Amino acid sequence: MGNPLESNQKEAFRDSLSTVKEDGKRNWVYPKKVRGFFYKWRTYLSWLLLGFLFVGPFLKIGGKPFLLLNIFERRFVIFGQVFWPQDTHILLFLLLIFFVFIILFTVVFGRVFCGWACPQTLFMEMVFRKIEYWIEGDASQQKKLNAMPWNQEKVLKKGAKMGAFLLVSLLIAHTVMAYLIGVDKTLSTVSSPPTDNLTGFLGLMAFTGIFFFVFAWFREQVCTVVCPYGRLQGVLLDTNSINVSYDYVRGEPRGKIKKNQFDEIPKGDCVDCSLCVQVCPTGIDIRNGVQMECVNCTACIDACDEVMIKVKRPTGLIRYASENGIKDGNQKLLTPRVMGYSFVLMLLIGAFIGLLVTRTELSATITRFRGMTYQERTDGQISNLYEVTFINKTFDTQNVQIKADDPRYSIEATGEGNWEMEGQSKLEGRFFLVVDAGDVHQINEEVNLRLLQNGEVIDEIETSFMAPLPKKND
Repeated sequence: MGNPLESNQKEAFRDSLSTVKEDGKRNWVYPKKVRGFFYKWRTYLSWLLLGFLFVGPFLKIGGKPFLLLNIFERRFVIFGQVFWPQDTHILLFLLLIFFVFIILFTVVFGRVFCGWACPQTLFMEMVFRKIEYWIEGDASQQKKLNAMPWNQEKVLKKGAKMGAFLLVSLLIAHTVMAYLIGVDKTLSTVSSPPTDNLTGFLGLMAFTGIFFFVFAWFREQVCTVVCPYGRLQGVLLDTNSINVSYDYVRGEPRGKIKKNQFDEIPKGDCVDCSLCVQVCPTGIDIRNGVQMECVNCTACIDACDEVMIKVKRPTGLIRYASENGIKDGNQKLLTPRVMGYSFVLMLLIGAFIGLLVTRTELSATITRFRGMTYQERTDGQISNLYEVTFINKTFDTQNVQIKADDPRYSIEATGEGNWEMEGQSKLEGRFFLVVDAGDVHQINEEVNLRLLQNGEVIDEIETSFMAPLPKKND
């Protein structure tokens, strides 16, 4: 059965975070520089993704932004298609598709998204960490610099690093703002004095401060403490999920190589060099198994492969593999869970496409004016005031009209209920619904209004009309 004390010691790492000391203080992580096959391809992919991220706000499809998430005006542009509050149900389907895809991807490939495509990892490891290496040096040099008293060298290096971090954070903040309010408004905010657009300026400074705090101090804590995705691994992963894993079958028992000495107990391929721990950006030991803090960045794979080549042993001691793949060589991707999630994903995609195809090009919301009932006019007519909001989802100018289905009622508005709308725009207006007092039959009557687009009826909207109690004839 093994030694219980030894077993408890092996599992002790699960009792605390690798970034927190026993006294509760921060255990600062100083990962060593890494190089190798995976790091090279992660670097290439990061250039591509970061380039796309910064260029994204300038990309347009049909004259509209490629991606705009304007939460302030509740207008979202995704792949050049505009979605308004009336399209909330479609956006919900899009979010469901995204979440189910993430779940399916995690069930099969683990947390690979975090290591290869997550913006936090891309900026931390491929931008800010590289700046840190360039100014302060590798991990040992960074430790030495932090331990030394404040002198000219430390002030210059720390000042240069923080200055560079602040500039990059400012650039990221501008990019995020461009995704939220658009490039034109962002350029207007930047080019005008802060007093002309105080809200925009304060927002920009807030974003800059948040990004600077995250990448200069909080760092890996985002992944290990804040991000819920790592905690979901315990629910989503199974023994067939592929993760960055240590081959304990081949590697144990581990032991250092000693020249001119031959141990009676045969050792595994792991030479216990601890380089896999030294390069880890979250400070964990991958040899302890799958852990919440692991972001699948492959730094440990590159470090281990480099050592295996030097000691003339096969590479892949740490590699992408599942628990079953390591234990008995049985790697199975198409499991009942995977098939179930795939089926749900296909259903959601089909429903989303159906909603897009059947989405109306123009919509209207009509409500009676708040705080008002009816108005009795001197000419013997009764009127109700209404508010109308039109959404033109097309790229073309549209002529919009509102007409009452009941001939007793007439519309009074600017242009006699006839509006011209520019493409991809929102228009708010008011109009009166009028009826002769003698034609009123009840105090609250349902009225059917027709919405016309370029002269054709595209929708019917039901609203209520309030009037005084009809007078009885003598």
